[in-house]
Amino acid sequence: MNKNKGYDRSGEFLALLFRQKDINRWGLMRNVSVETLSEHCYEVAVISHALAVIGNKKFGKNYNVYKIATSALFHDMSEILTGDLPTPVKYYNTEIKTAYKNIEKVAENILIDLLPEDTEEEYKNLFDLTHDERSIIKSADKICAYIKCVDELSAGNKEFVSAEGSIRCQLDLLPLEEVKYFISNYLDAFTKPLDDITLSGGANDI
Repeated sequence: MNKNKGYDRSGEFLALLFRQKDINRWGLMRNVSVETLSEHCYEVAVISHALAVIGNKKFGKNYNVYKIATSALFHDMSEILTGDLPTPVKYYNTEIKTAYKNIEKVAENILIDLLPEDTEEEYKNLFDLTHDERSIIKSADKICAYIKCVDELSAGNKEFVSAEGSIRCQLDLLPLEEVKYFISNYLDAFTKPLDDITLSGGANDI
């Protein structure tokens, strides 16, 4: 299409990515704090990077932490076009799950096709992941979902009680040693109020 006409649509691609801030997640549930797709992708990238670092430093892995973090930033890019399909619908049965995966792939391709040939491969590589890289990002995604539930429960929103229990059970079953280390050593910090988190000089100095 436009690739053959020498028309660089990279600006449109990037402008669409910025639309992530207009897409809200957890659409079926009442939220005290609305979470946008943009926020979610940032948080998944941060946790993915942390898991990869844990793997490298604590367990002798050889993850490309920068590729994993960048891929995580783009992991839900398709939702710019599809929106965030609620989890109970997305995973209702195998047929729906498979169909939605296909839709996600089509949406990714539509977006990447906006890029000129000399740069599109750089973005395609972000979706060309090994099993372990994909597992890190999926685990980070699950951790972020759990943290969201904890935040909502801390704000008194009982809407997330069932989701918190279900996701915590899923987290505890994840096999990656990086995830188990994160849960054992890092996760409790996300339940603490600001004054209980150690800050240089103390929170009262802010």
